[in-house]
Amino acid sequence: MISDTHGFLHPKLFEFLKDVDEIWHAGDIGDLSTLDKLSNFKPLKAVYGNIDNYSLRNECKEFLLFNCEDVKVFITHIGGYPKRYAPGIKKLLMNHKPKLFISGHSHILKVMNDKDLNLLHMNPGAAGKSGLHQQITMLRFTIDKKEIKDLEILEIKRN
Repeated sequence: MISDTHGFLHPKLFEFLKDVDEIWHAGDIGDLSTLDKLSNFKPLKAVYGNIDNYSLRNECKEFLLFNCEDVKVFITHIGGYPKRYAPGIKKLLMNHKPKLFISGHSHILKVMNDKDLNLLHMNPGAAGKSGLHQQITMLRFTIDKKEIKDLEILEIKRN
């Protein structure tokens, strides 16, 4: 899972994600060539972010809702996090009842439970080099039936 690439794909991204079944991108992709490189590397699910232009918005949706194994997943770019959801997001989460809610935008890696909505929230931070973040980050994990497990973080010092 990655977010906020802003048109940059660190070479270590491909090594870290080489054994995954699918890449999920939580927005701010940056450009169509970045989308193409990722989709040519692995199957890709991606939402557009606030910096993404009309070309990316034609290729990606604002929200994705799907099942992976027995886990309902909801992905959007600007989502906030438990107790501080972006406007309108909590209502969508209450209506769709995902077990895993993924967002990007903040460039801050977070993984936290929302006990009120009975879901796990993940933000992979920022995989690109644009922004205030000091580390390039991304997540890798396993979904096995109803279980989300084996969470791993890649952190790369930004130059």
